[in-house]
Amino acid sequence: MLLVNPKATTTNARTRDVLIRAFGAAVRLTVEETRYRGHAAALAATARAKGYDVVAVLGGDGTINETVNGLLNPVDGGEIPRGADPSATRPALVVIPGGSANVFARALGLPNDPVESTGAVLEALRDNRRRTVGLGQALWEGESRYFTFCSGLGYDAEVIRAVEGLRGSGRKATPARYVNTALRHYLATDKRHPAMRLTGPGIPAAEGIFMAIITNTSPWTYVGGRPVTPTPWASFETGLDLLGLQRMGPLAVARMIRRILTESEALPSGRHLVQLHDEAEFTLTAERPVAFQLDGDYLGERETVTFRSTPNALQVLV
Repeated sequence: MLLVNPKATTTNARTRDVLIRAFGAAVRLTVEETRYRGHAAALAATARAKGYDVVAVLGGDGTINETVNGLLNPVDGGEIPRGADPSATRPALVVIPGGSANVFARALGLPNDPVESTGAVLEALRDNRRRTVGLGQALWEGESRYFTFCSGLGYDAEVIRAVEGLRGSGRKATPARYVNTALRHYLATDKRHPAMRLTGPGIPAAEGIFMAIITNTSPWTYVGGRPVTPTPWASFETGLDLLGLQRMGPLAVARMIRRILTESEALPSGRHLVQLHDEAEFTLTAERPVAFQLDGDYLGERETVTFRSTPNALQVLV
């Protein structure tokens, strides 16, 4: 089953038709267009229930996230047994980048161009070339959702909320728009009263966190072609990583931006940073509601979110 987001940022009807024909020549293909928010999750759940071997997605990170959740949640009830390999019981995933950032596809090593990426995944289909990847899981107020590459609480989620508002008015989510929105929003954000506390099994508690970035791989995101790497050790084969900021002053933020825009395997340094690597579970609790995002999708304000690593969650043809 190929799920197509007809509103994907970087594709048009002609490109989509070419890609559909290419897939149709290689496999028995069912094509479904997403029509509303959450539709990709429903279609992916249907594909799994009907025994499809592969679910392919042509769209951005939001459509991919919905698809992943549709593949996992219906049977697992939001939980993956630890120590098991549940990936073999689900359809394999194929990703064709069609969004503005395409972080998950690029983290898998796929070309950022949808046509080039289609060629690569068709080769993977032909050779049955698979990679098993772990995911992150966020749980809050009785709800659960998986994420492929990142989640966040605080400032970064506030920026995503602002950009989504601009997209709702018809503006495109370009890298320049994200940067400009982040700069404008920084002037208005609370830089004196941190809200969050970090706790977890075997983890020293950390107080006074303004912003927390939780990652399942690296990079965290891209600014155009430049990777942003606040947690350079994160990967699909390990647990979750975290970078928390305990200062939001101009100097501290400028140093952090400069550091995470350089491609380095060394962790960011500074006494105002909170860092975790390869963790199975931790919780962020806020004394007031803070903005929450998951795979670049704004999900409202939350006071407590628990994050869990979910190893061996999916097989991806790549």
